[in-house]
Parts: sequence; structure tokens; C-alpha cells
Amino acid sequence: MISALMPNYKRADLAFEQGEGVWLTASDGRRYLDFGAGIAVSSLGHGHPKLVKTIADQAAKVMHVSNLYRIPQAEKLADLLVKNSFADSVLFCNSGAEANEGMVKMIRRAQFENGHPERTRILCFDGAFHGRTLAMISATGNPAYQKGFGPVVEGFDHAPFNNTNTLRAAITPETAGIIVEPIQGESGIKPATEVFMKALRAVCDEHGIYLGFDEVQTGVGRTGKLFAHEWYGIKPDVISIAKGIGGGFPLGAVLATEELAKHLTPGSHGTTFGGNPLACAAGTTVLEEVLSPGFLNHIHSVGETFGGLLQDVVKRSSGVFDDVRGMGLMRGLHCVPPVGEVMPFVTAAGLLTVGAGDNVLRLVPPLIVTEEDCKIACNKLIEAAEAFVAAGKLEQETVS
Repeated sequence: MISALMPNYKRADLAFEQGEGVWLTASDGRRYLDFGAGIAVSSLGHGHPKLVKTIADQAAKVMHVSNLYRIPQAEKLADLLVKNSFADSVLFCNSGAEANEGMVKMIRRAQFENGHPERTRILCFDGAFHGRTLAMISATGNPAYQKGFGPVVEGFDHAPFNNTNTLRAAITPETAGIIVEPIQGESGIKPATEVFMKALRAVCDEHGIYLGFDEVQTGVGRTGKLFAHEWYGIKPDVISIAKGIGGGFPLGAVLATEELAKHLTPGSHGTTFGGNPLACAAGTTVLEEVLSPGFLNHIHSVGETFGGLLQDVVKRSSGVFDDVRGMGLMRGLHCVPPVGEVMPFVTAAGLLTVGAGDNVLRLVPPLIVTEEDCKIACNKLIEAAEAFVAAGKLEQETVS
């Protein structure tokens, strides 16, 4: 018989009852160091006093009123995002996929209103992941996510990631904009090169199309700057964010310049729950913490140390790991044997991680993590590698 919960998740046999900081306590009482953070969501860790108080206080007042009325909490968070980014205006929603849908609609709408109704196509890149809606699995372009869901949604083209030689040839008279992740997360923690990112900006300017960044995973401080595109010294026209902005409470947003945002007029787009008082109160607390003096520098410093520690893990892993990827607190360890075979040993060592494509073990801890926490995590990774080898698994399971 089928379970009450539909079987679309392959869940580990773990249930957590309580969290504190970067630690989670399972129902059997065992503590785990959380370097998955709910897939890069729990930016302030678990049980953060300010965030807990904000959510409790706001829930006791009003949680939802709909966008038929002004929402001061949304106005406050939007002002804070605009003040600290390239953007002139913000649209709130509930998730990363919804933010990416909004970004695509905004790009197409702006081209239409500017007299280019033929410009509807969005250029994406091989290895992308933009979400699970019907349109976003088409934007992602991975057949594994599309299988069984009928025809792909029209209007998305794909080109090789980090390849400037093929970029211009991928632009057509129907191209409305480009969407790219500054660091591809789901496909294996693959950063864009500076040359590629600057080429994207140049080709968009040349052809009169819009440049959008999917910062659902990389945004809100994950790499040591508020948004990952800041490392490249270029200005987008629009970006999507989600995951870390709510600190665990569902929240997404589209940030855009006035050039795009002004075309999203009443009736053109909407959301029932997006930007509700509770979500935006939570988001404001998270963003204020991330923007507090020294916080982003802390992420950058700890992230650099973490990267060095992971290089040492590779050397001491007896061939289980062979490469370190990423930046800041968005890191990946490339596995030699199948990552799905390695992860149970990592979990058994008391460390929570996330799998990724290209046989990568993803490490995305809460942004409050310390260097000492990273050292503990790396010791657990070495312990897991030693246990994997001792079990005789390495000879059996090598894939790379």
C-alpha cells in the first residue's frame, strides 16, 4: 500500500526533533552537524533567537492578508533589498521556482512592452537547475527531470556553460534574455568564470536583451557577498532569490531594475501567499543579520578556511575524494566512488550533507558556521572516508 506521503522523495531514515545553531538532534537523541542546512536554506542555523522571536511575534499579530492590501513588512524588506543591491524594485513570492517563473515573465513582458513581441525565448545553459515547475524543468533542460511530464514548455534554448565561443551563435532574433546561475549547484558546484560572466553582460548589451541571474542558492551571503554576481563586477537586469532569505520560512523574490519592473502592472502577475507579513518579517530579520557589520566578512573568511581544510580532506581521504569545488560556504567534494555510496558513511559519522550532480557531495552549512565547526566537519569527512575504505567499498564502487 502506498504511504500517506507520496513517494517522490528518497528520504533518509532520520527524523529531527530539535536544532540549535549548526547542530540537529535526531529522535534517537544523536546529534548531527548540519552542513546541508535544509539545502542551503537555514542561513542563520537552527533556533536563532532573533528569527524565532520575529516569527512568533508576527504570527501573534497577523500572518496573512493577501496582496489586496498594503503589507508594511513587505515594503520594509523590499526597501532593504533595493538599498543593498542593483535593483530598483522587488516582487515577493514563495519559492525559487516561482521566483524564476516571475523572472522569465518579467523579461518577456518587458520585451513585449518595448515593441519586441517576437522576443520570447530565454537562453539557459547546460547543467542548469531552475526548479521543478513545468516551465522550469524546460529551462533546466535535463531529460531526467522532464521524463513523463509531456511536451517541454516552448521558449527555452540551451548553450554550453562557461563557453564564450558558442555564446553568440546561441542568440537569435527571438531571444528575450539570458538566465544563468553564477555557481551551478544541482549539477555539481560549478562556478561561472569571470570571462564567461562578462561576456554574458556584453552580449546582452549588444543585442538589447536582458541578463538574469538565478541566485536562489548563491544569494543572501552564501559566497561571502550578498549576491554571488558581485564577485564578477557586473550588473544584472534581474535576479531571483529564495532559500536563505527566509532562514527556513518559505520566501522567494525577484529583484529587478525599473526598466523591467515597471512593466509588471496590476493584473499582469500575482500570488496569493507571496510577500505575506510573516514571511517578510522573517526575511527582514535574516537580511538585517546578514548585513550586520562583519557578517559577510565572516562568511568569506570562514569559507576560505573551509576550502583549505577540504583540500586536506582530499589528501587524507585514501582516494575517496579527488577535488574541491565552489566558493565561500557553497562547496563540493568530488567523489571517486558513487556519491550515493559515500553519503551513508558521512551521515554515519554524524555529518549532514547534500548530494549533487557530477558525483559531488555538497556542503552548504548555515552562514553562522565557525572555523572550528568546519574543522569538526572535515574530521568527520575523513572518518567517513576511512570507514568507506575499511568496508572494502572503494575497489567495488569507483566511477570516475
